[in-house]
Amino acid sequence: MAQHRDLLDQDQFCCSVCLDLLKEPVTIPCGHSYCRSCIDGYWDQDVLKGVYSCPQCGETFTPRPVLKRNIVLAEVVEKLKKTGLQAAPPPALCYAGPGDVACDVCTGTRKQKALMSCLACQAFYCETHLQPHYESPALKKHKLVKATAQLQEKICSHHDKLLEVYCRTDQQCICYLCTIDEHKGHDTVSAAAETTEKQRQLGMSQQKVHQRFQEREKDLKELQQAVESLKRIDCLM
Repeated sequence: MAQHRDLLDQDQFCCSVCLDLLKEPVTIPCGHSYCRSCIDGYWDQDVLKGVYSCPQCGETFTPRPVLKRNIVLAEVVEKLKKTGLQAAPPPALCYAGPGDVACDVCTGTRKQKALMSCLACQAFYCETHLQPHYESPALKKHKLVKATAQLQEKICSHHDKLLEVYCRTDQQCICYLCTIDEHKGHDTVSAAAETTEKQRQLGMSQQKVHQRFQEREKDLKELQQAVESLKRIDCLM
């Protein structure tokens, strides 16, 4: 029981980015702590956006917060190291291979395979770094889809928003901002509704094709029977 409690306590001093004991720990404004190099590397990817977020809770900051060493955490981690204890072993890692999509949060040369894409964050997440989207009230509202390299195809190139509306007038997927801009006044429905309608139409078409196939098959059998009858008549003559 004591050993289990030690491992549980040490989890609190692990960086959620590299999954190891904190190295030069820093705490960002939302209260979560990371290795300085891990959070620096994570935020370096957002320099062009100018908005920096927490990998765990998703809270955003502008401008980029100044990182200061968390002295208390650093001392605790050092004590853990001196006692010879190691962080609890992480779950078996599934690294991204050829053809896989890599997690955007993982650091280092080898990144874990991404399981899901977040259309709101426009990022890919492995099993470990996806957890905040299931736990944080703010991130739970984000739409998650299976990780695919074609993530940008689901985002509007004009407004950087999710393509969740279908314009029947122009027969293309658009975002909600497009409906008040270049597609104003057009016949639009939700992309989900249009998908359901297309699936219904496809089902009806398949049913008609199947019915015609059965009719052709019936005609073929009747023709074959007629040929057999003629052959029998010829034999009798």
